[in-house]
Amino acid sequence: MDRDNLLQQLLLRGLGTSSLVAERLRSVTQDWVSSGQLDPAQATTLVDDVMRALRGDNPELEKQAGRQMERNIDHFLQDVGLARQKEIDELRGRIDRLEQQLRARRESETPVG
Repeated sequence: MDRDNLLQQLLLRGLGTSSLVAERLRSVTQDWVSSGQLDPAQATTLVDDVMRALRGDNPELEKQAGRQMERNIDHFLQDVGLARQKEIDELRGRIDRLEQQLRARRESETPVG
């Protein structure tokens, strides 16, 4: 199968799936509005929010996903026993400060002249 054709088919299926989701979501929210379970303004907001999230246009959702990913990475590294770059950098800073203190102490103990 041609690679470009495969990519085109995947994109079209993705668009089709998004369209189906949007259509079904609108139908469900209209049912909720009709039954009084949801206010019409809330229905519009809900549909818009879900569609933005599907398109990746929701920065808050992306931030939440990023924070969750960071937590998962932290837990994984902790379970494996590896340090994150931030922790390594903090340790390097501490080592640098201790080396400076050690040099300063040696210099103050060494008699001049």
